[in-house]
Order: sequence, then structure tokens, then C-alpha cells
Amino acid sequence: MAIGVIATITVRDGKNAEFEELFTALTEQVLANEPGATFYALHRTKSDSQVYKVLEQYASKEALKAHGQTEYFLAASQKMGALVAAAPDIEVMDAV
Repeated sequence: MAIGVIATITVRDGKNAEFEELFTALTEQVLANEPGATFYALHRTKSDSQVYKVLEQYASKEALKAHGQTEYFLAASQKMGALVAAAPDIEVMDAV
């Protein structure tokens, strides 16, 4: 069964460009190297320019787990620590 994820990330003031550049590189890595990641895209909310939503879909729970263990995801997450205001809010859903 496919798994959906919405990650809500709040970025520190003045860090948007750096965050978007880092996330664009991460997105390229995910889509190029993870066949189980069927959708992975960053969106900035219209109501607050510091809040982003990452919309994700994976073919299975195993594909989601593998995503979180990749070297490039772990490296990007570490770099994002200095750019974000708080830990992301992660919502995991079953596809219907």
C-alpha cells in the first residue's frame, strides 16, 4: 500500500533562499535514486512565506523507511538544522 507524507517545515527569517537551494538538491537526489519515492515536492504556503510543505508519496512503508536512512537525506537534514525554526511536523497517511 502506498504511503503519503506531509512534512510542515518553518524556516528562520532570512534563510528561505538557502533552504530552497538545499531542498532542491535533496529533491533531485530523492527522485534520481529512490524508485519507491513516487512523489517528492516542496511547496511554500501563501499564508506565511516562512512555512513550507513537503508533499511525498512512497510505494510502501519500506520505501519510506529507506528514504529516511539515505546518506543524502541525513546530510541534508543536518544542514537544515541551522535553517529551520523548529523540528518539522510530519503527518504519515495511507493512500486510498
